[in-house]
Amino acid sequence: MYVTTERQAEIAERVRQSGFQSVTDLAQHFGVTTQTIRRDINELSEAGALRRRHGGVELPIPTDNIGFEERQTLNFAAKQQIARVVKSHISHGASIAISIGTTPALTVHQLSDLRGLTIVTNNLMAALNACSLPAVEVHVPGGAVRPEARDILGPEVEAFFESFKVDIGLYGVGGVDDQGELLDFSRDEVQVREIIRRNCRRSFLVLDASKFGRAAHVRGGWISDADVVFCDRDPPAQIRQAIEAAGHEVVLCSEGGAP
Repeated sequence: MYVTTERQAEIAERVRQSGFQSVTDLAQHFGVTTQTIRRDINELSEAGALRRRHGGVELPIPTDNIGFEERQTLNFAAKQQIARVVKSHISHGASIAISIGTTPALTVHQLSDLRGLTIVTNNLMAALNACSLPAVEVHVPGGAVRPEARDILGPEVEAFFESFKVDIGLYGVGGVDDQGELLDFSRDEVQVREIIRRNCRRSFLVLDASKFGRAAHVRGGWISDADVVFCDRDPPAQIRQAIEAAGHEVVLCSEGGAP
């Protein structure tokens, strides 16, 4: 399993924001040798997060679906901070249904000092992370694995989540449009996310600010449906107003501004 370092995550973010980065410039920025940067680039390229080019690194050739490894490096620091804040809203002994995605998986990794949790998930990385928690009970569905996404979807998964009623439903999303409607990349993703939300006592939506305005083509649900929205930056004003009008909460997870 590929696990990104903080430096590798920042390299990927610099490339995503500014395009091609030279080995020399990256070495100067991080204060390390060019050999160290080349090793980072090789690992990121092998994982599919970036693409080696003579003298440096650039974004990979675009595809319809972005794999788990690449998504894991994008906005890594923001996702880590969101995960830390979400952890402060979960108690010992809670039952949690967890959706697909990198931020939900990172959140599970933060729960190491909580005991007696029940984790119900189709997110394979979340399930693996949960296995290291103390006195934990982990449930996963059957079905075909999507290797690039590290998850399982389909009718069996829908029936699986329908059979539980949990304390917390924790889910991410592919994108949010200007009106606050949630977007994902397949009908199966939308269907499972909505089943998780309907079968929990309290719903947590986790997303970094890059999801606002991000294009995805399958509609399903609204950001204001979630009881609590955890984000690294304040949502656009119209969307925040819709959340508050529904009587729900926004928790900002910026560094230094939250637990």
